[in-house]
Amino acid sequence: MATEADLLALVLQQRLLARALAANDFGGLHLHFDITVLDRYRERGATLVRTRTVGRVSLPGRWSLDLGIAPSERAVHLPAADLLERLPAEEHAHWVAHFVTAPASERFIQMRMTTAACIDDGDAVPWEAPTARASRTSRAT
Repeated sequence: MATEADLLALVLQQRLLARALAANDFGGLHLHFDITVLDRYRERGATLVRTRTVGRVSLPGRWSLDLGIAPSERAVHLPAADLLERLPAEEHAHWVAHFVTAPASERFIQMRMTTAACIDDGDAVPWEAPTARASRTSRAT
């Protein structure tokens, strides 16, 4: 069951998306990374500070990133624009390796990454609501 904090986070993320769509600027949308992305910087003597929900990693005189800390404390997040504009290019691959994503369709992503891609994923069928599909499956068993 969703907590009040979960619902508030959802509403805020929906607002971010609405703003991004209205402005045609997706740099404010947040990307999520496994918390272990920070280990590299601890080992290199970077400055890492935090409150309960917000943190900063910095290599003084070089760069810094402000991060949100997920309630589970297993992930951090930041606006995509910050990652692009504030993090040196030589650090990008490290962050990509720690990227955390929501469940997604592998085939759809492959299709969108390749120009004129055609992926045979079976015949087209009516797209039923998940509850209808679940009840039909349970009746069959």
